[in-house]
Amino acid sequence: MIFRIQGGKKLKGEIIPQGAKNEALQIVSAVLLTAKPVTIDNLPDIRDVNKLIELVADLGCKVENLGKGSFRFTASNINMDYLESADYRQKAAALRGSVMLLGPILARFGKASLPKPGGDKIGRRRLDTHFLGFQKLGAKFNFDASEHLFHIDASELTGCYMLLDEASVTGTANIIMAAVLAKGKTTLYNAACEPYLQQLCLMLNRMGANISGIGSNLLTIEGVSELNGTEHTLLPDMIEIGSFIGLAAMTQSEITIKNCRIDMLGIIPDVFKRLGIKMEFRGDDIYIPSQNLYEIDTFIDGSILTIADAPWPGFTPDLLSIVLVVATQAKGTVLIHQKMFESRLFFVDKLIDMGAQIILCDPHRATVIGLERKQQLRGIKMSSPDIRAGVSLLIAALSANGTSEISNIEQIDRGYQQIDQRLQALGASIERVAVKE
Repeated sequence: MIFRIQGGKKLKGEIIPQGAKNEALQIVSAVLLTAKPVTIDNLPDIRDVNKLIELVADLGCKVENLGKGSFRFTASNINMDYLESADYRQKAAALRGSVMLLGPILARFGKASLPKPGGDKIGRRRLDTHFLGFQKLGAKFNFDASEHLFHIDASELTGCYMLLDEASVTGTANIIMAAVLAKGKTTLYNAACEPYLQQLCLMLNRMGANISGIGSNLLTIEGVSELNGTEHTLLPDMIEIGSFIGLAAMTQSEITIKNCRIDMLGIIPDVFKRLGIKMEFRGDDIYIPSQNLYEIDTFIDGSILTIADAPWPGFTPDLLSIVLVVATQAKGTVLIHQKMFESRLFFVDKLIDMGAQIILCDPHRATVIGLERKQQLRGIKMSSPDIRAGVSLLIAALSANGTSEISNIEQIDRGYQQIDQRLQALGASIERVAVKE
């Protein structure tokens, strides 16, 4: 399947962001920490989340679909033998989020196995933070090279002090989930503190965990013997919200993004404002007026603005590719510095083919010289390298002159639910087309 897009149309209307993908992967994994029912609302209907729900069900967790985005999970009969099966190995290896099952399984059952996980092609993404954290809690690892499988013994998890080697979101979440049922006190320093993690900690506390320091990079976890069930509603996806802000600016559209949980967006709106994008907060909605031109801010001394990613409360790396695309039609110049992943900027060659003025300085930095709308981008044929670059190219195509075709759209579907239908509702000319092999 490909997306065929007729660009250059102004869009108009309201759009509701889906539930947060990155939060969903942690929250769905956490249901394995208890035998009691856990109800989760606002789950996004996207491939990565659906595959994780499927994996949890294969493990023996009872999964009930209660209606649009709501599921009840009851993990009272988990089949640990499934972790040794070829089916588990194949499914878990194809899904990067499967590593999030480790913490809960180790905490509750004292052992687990894990194939090397898959996921995005955005450079090497280490799992050391997860494994080092589990080892500090007392887990023992054996890697079976012939099976490409990690066997982990965690029969004696004990709380300790640990300084994380990096503020990894998934690493922090996994260690928290292992520590909530460990003996004694765990102190986590240099912990990630993204809104997703705050949500996870609040949910675990409602289940009976004892976590303090939520929202900071120093967490204290007093181990408890068991957890109860709860109900949890996911935040709206801040990456989608940022994507829609960028979409509105690039296509000169008037769009209202509904139910944004603006209090949890951190500096995301401010970064887009520095690109010159006007927006109004109306209650919990973000209204973006149609803008013919937006001008990139400079630093106070007049030097070129740099936008870089950083651990929360810094700017999320998942939105840098959106910022880069939006800057292509702005007035002014900006340096985009992608610090966390080494291959995330490699999609800029497609934008250059479309007519954008971008200098790729090295794998981590790109300078964008805005076109000031003096010329439109051109529609071309291209392929989506990863989830976020895929949506950035989609935004570029919607603003471009002529027809674009984007292949490898499975990458986009992994992170954005029914994106074509939701954009059509705003007036976009986008269709999903089967291609002959």
